[in-house]
Amino acid sequence: MSAAPALSPAELARYSRHLLLAPIGLAGQGRLAAARVLVVGAGGLGSPAALYLAAAGVGTLGIADLDRVELHNLQRQLLHDDASLGESK
Repeated sequence: MSAAPALSPAELARYSRHLLLAPIGLAGQGRLAAARVLVVGAGGLGSPAALYLAAAGVGTLGIADLDRVELHNLQRQLLHDDASLGESK
């Protein structure tokens, strides 16, 4: 496993609250930045999970879902809106 990448000044500011947490700290945030995560399913659970993983600073985030966005999805799937109807998730 390669070393975690150094964080830029902008990343240090963005993730400053994570850096204060002893279990995460600078090393943990660097590992998040180097992490690669695949979320399988962009539905009611996968959609917010992907948002939170991205916000936490996961470096590479993939989302796999073979479904299309339907109207009944919009009340619980945060990644999509009316403009997304009919599109691939």
